[in-house]
Amino acid sequence: MKKSVVITGSNGLLGQTLLSLLLKDPSMYEVIGFSRGLNRSRRDDFKYVSIDITNKESLETQLYDIKPDFIVNTAAMTNVDACESDREACKALNVSAVAYLAEISKKIDAHLIHLSTDFIFDGTQGNYKETDLPNPLSYYGETKLQSEDVLNKSTIDFTILRTILVYGLTADMSRNNIVLWIKESLEKQKEITIVNDQFRAPTYVLTLAEACKRCIDIRAIGTFNIASNTLLSIYEIALQVAEVFGLDSQYIKPIATATLNQPANRPPKTGFDLTKTKNELNFHPKSFMEDLLKFKQELT
Repeated sequence: MKKSVVITGSNGLLGQTLLSLLLKDPSMYEVIGFSRGLNRSRRDDFKYVSIDITNKESLETQLYDIKPDFIVNTAAMTNVDACESDREACKALNVSAVAYLAEISKKIDAHLIHLSTDFIFDGTQGNYKETDLPNPLSYYGETKLQSEDVLNKSTIDFTILRTILVYGLTADMSRNNIVLWIKESLEKQKEITIVNDQFRAPTYVLTLAEACKRCIDIRAIGTFNIASNTLLSIYEIALQVAEVFGLDSQYIKPIATATLNQPANRPPKTGFDLTKTKNELNFHPKSFMEDLLKFKQELT
């Protein structure tokens, strides 16, 4: 039976990737994209709604009219330092909009799939399980944890997918991501400084989109970790990007986080335990290197 799916943030990296993935099978999915401004996906084979999801009235009007089976909330303010300085905008999109989505989902009986982050943890431990105790170090992390709390206190069917450092490429991107930035900088033979004391398991956007689709297909309920299965320093990430794309790594210079004086604190070491994801979703993320090679193929 055909499922109707609303994707909020459909102009973003994950939003566009999930859109393309679901639209490969129009007999199974009716897809509606919600985002601010014009449709940037360069496709017209789906319904697009220009909307500010922090406006509860607009959101109610559109969702009551559509009555989707699923809402996948990919919209968020994710610039960690900007969240620190513009807390009002961060809270509105990362918490209030999620509360509106949960409330409306209850009324229209929609299943809500929501994206969260490794930044809900303080990074003292690494390899986090879904059940580990959060302790965010930044306002961004705080708001994403609050959004999880909204869903955990609700009575709706929901899925939370926590992820780490998402990278990839889509049409008309509004902001860069770490892999593209490293690749483009090295192609210009530009020296870049990269922290060697923060550890992450980067997530290929197609992997994350496939996980969202999997959760739709099996109506998964609960919280799941989605990331690559490799924990690397960000410096090591940069070296692997250089290796895969055949670029000169001599332009990559390691530095310590403390020298950056960033407004928001970052967890030093995250990464996820993927046992629950493998067992309950039957979803098996790959290594960063494997995903990077796949991404390279996509670019050529």
